[in-house]
Amino acid sequence: MAFTGKATYTAGTTLPELAEDISDLVGIISPYETPLLDALGDSLREATSTNHEWLEDELLANKDAVNDNTFTDPDVDTGFDVDHGSRFRVGDQIQIEGSRELMLVTVVNNNTLTVSRGYGGSTAENLADNQVINILGNAALEGGERPTTRFTNRVRRGNYTQIFTASVEVSGTDLAVRQAGLGLADEMDYQKQERIRELVRDLENTVINGGQTVSNPQGSDTVRRTMKGIISHLSTNVFKPGDSGFPSGSDLDEAKLNYVLRKIWDNSSGNVDLVVVGGFQKRKINGFTEGARSFAGGDTTYKDMISIYESDFGVCRIITSRWLPKDAVLFLDSSRISVLPLSGRSFYFKPLSASGDYECGQIIGEYTVEVRNEQACGLIHGLTAN
Repeated sequence: MAFTGKATYTAGTTLPELAEDISDLVGIISPYETPLLDALGDSLREATSTNHEWLEDELLANKDAVNDNTFTDPDVDTGFDVDHGSRFRVGDQIQIEGSRELMLVTVVNNNTLTVSRGYGGSTAENLADNQVINILGNAALEGGERPTTRFTNRVRRGNYTQIFTASVEVSGTDLAVRQAGLGLADEMDYQKQERIRELVRDLENTVINGGQTVSNPQGSDTVRRTMKGIISHLSTNVFKPGDSGFPSGSDLDEAKLNYVLRKIWDNSSGNVDLVVVGGFQKRKINGFTEGARSFAGGDTTYKDMISIYESDFGVCRIITSRWLPKDAVLFLDSSRISVLPLSGRSFYFKPLSASGDYECGQIIGEYTVEVRNEQACGLIHGLTAN
């Protein structure tokens, strides 16, 4: 016999007699993770001015290039022009990159060198324009006078701070009622939490991609002060498919990755320990070992992920960030990069006076990014991204 008594469903779909059963959880699907900021960690220092500056220095150069295309006979050509004659001294042993011949500098006249060819029993070889010259070292005369003093000047670099802010405003009634999904928290606390998540997400995006206005970078009542991101700081080790010497093709592969790591090693004493990519390029890196995977019959887990790349030029963590351009790969020496708050201006909530039946305030944070010695980092852009 069918049931004909009182049941939960007898009132229809509205269920007016039943207490609501809503979980004290709110699901959020919007991406807000900040893997690069997590990898860099909190800075131990603070900026103390809106124009944050640092000093960089470098050793005297021990490389130059030939700037001469008039060569005829290697046994006769004892003089040639270089790009920077000031880098050479009489008594320098020099060698063309890729050549076995040694030369000794005997005269330096502005950008023109006079040399002894085939020095030390080596064989003279043909020279060509734009060849790289390595300066091995200088041989001083016993009892000779001290050489002319040479030195480098420290260079001041800097970046401006950028203000990140969001407002929160909740009515008195909304604060008084019990909100579904918030547990013991009120609507003001929830709104603060959501806005902070958004601002930290935007901070990482700006640290990577931000740019600085050319005029009035200090800001004004009409000019917004913005920080220069990491990518905007890079100029030395920036490559794209089609560049001279860069491995062919527009897909990311191991040859391209190693090429940039080697160029950074050539140009600096930097230690690249972070490689930052988006999702598409991360899958390309995972594919480096595609032809070398093997699985035993008892294996029940299939792994297709490279988290650390170890090369001749360092051990690099692979960081996947949504905020990096899809066609790019970023190479970072994390010891030279810091994300700093302006003193006392880490993200905080500032209550504001209300003129009605509501509570309001503002979340404020002011930050900049310090990129010391940009030659220690690198970038590939223009890669296939779909």
